Amino acid sequence: MAENTEPIAVDPDFYSMSPGHDANLQDFQSETTSIASTIARGRLENGRRYQATKEDDYWGPSDEQQFEAFEIGHMVFLVLDYNQPNPLFRAPIGDSPKHILDIGTGQGSWAIDVADAYPSATVRGVDIFPPPVSWMPPNCVFEVDDVLREWTWREPFDFIHIRLMYGAFPAEGWDQVYKQAYDALEPGGWIEQMEFDVRVSSDDGTLKEEHQLWGWGDMFIRCAERAGRSLAIQETMRSAIEKAGFVDVHEQKYKIPLGPWPRDKLLKEVGHLECAHWNAALEGWAMWLLTHFGEPVPWKKEEVQVYLAKVRAELKDPHIHGYNPAKRVWARKPTKEELKAKEASFEIDTSP
Repeated sequence: MAENTEPIAVDPDFYSMSPGHDANLQDFQSETTSIASTIARGRLENGRRYQATKEDDYWGPSDEQQFEAFEIGHMVFLVLDYNQPNPLFRAPIGDSPKHILDIGTGQGSWAIDVADAYPSATVRGVDIFPPPVSWMPPNCVFEVDDVLREWTWREPFDFIHIRLMYGAFPAEGWDQVYKQAYDALEPGGWIEQMEFDVRVSSDDGTLKEEHQLWGWGDMFIRCAERAGRSLAIQETMRSAIEKAGFVDVHEQKYKIPLGPWPRDKLLKEVGHLECAHWNAALEGWAMWLLTHFGEPVPWKKEEVQVYLAKVRAELKDPHIHGYNPAKRVWARKPTKEELKAKEASFEIDTSP
């Protein structure tokens, strides 16, 4: 889909003023079907499972409910770019890549889809927990590893993909990941990253200051800062990727509606999925951060649950036309010729 920075038109027939009267609204408020998954053993806290060796390894859970959210999120991105020649990514990697890396593979859906689409490639999905998959293509490999440690893959990659990794690392950790990605790519290889803005916006003033969703993102950005993480990576990833040495940098901005209120049919479907994504992911996004770094003091589990109930009620309100801004950045490692030319230029500029 083309870059969208214009206000999203609201479907005037989406809802009636009488609650429960509109079929779209009834569908909007329906529960999603759980996605079966096998969960590896991990640390339990507040009824959620966290796959981590230390308490602060990662703030998001790795249990069945969160894997369901990952799967719905994957569907959101596929529908969002449904009209693109390749809805899985935008980097021009050619028809016959050999080695592809998916950092933070989650439930593994992106890696599996890419492995199906590119049988010539070995696609590696890496995360700190194993994905709950019972089948994968023969050219798809899942590995449990920490990408902040030294990378030991022998073959250089043609493409490295990152998606929804906000809050995964401190700023210096991101610099390290981009540097390691640069070093691990073939000259001319590509990196691509897609991230949400956790803040909710509205073009028509229907999201108001008294709504819970109004301050949702800013509060969690502050919580994450106290945890030593950044939830605003979408604001810094382009400059950090350029700082690592990548060139030919491209950027795509999106508006992802929260609910099927847009007039545009594609965005309506995206909004329906995104609302389901939020409903599945809300507790996983909120519980650890609020019970450890909430404001003005850490919250109790029950306080988080009451707060999330109010947020869910707003997600069902068709009169709030909110959306998540999102951004995709893709960039290329210089070719051998470009690297040689840069080295030659540097030698000339620094000679006495």
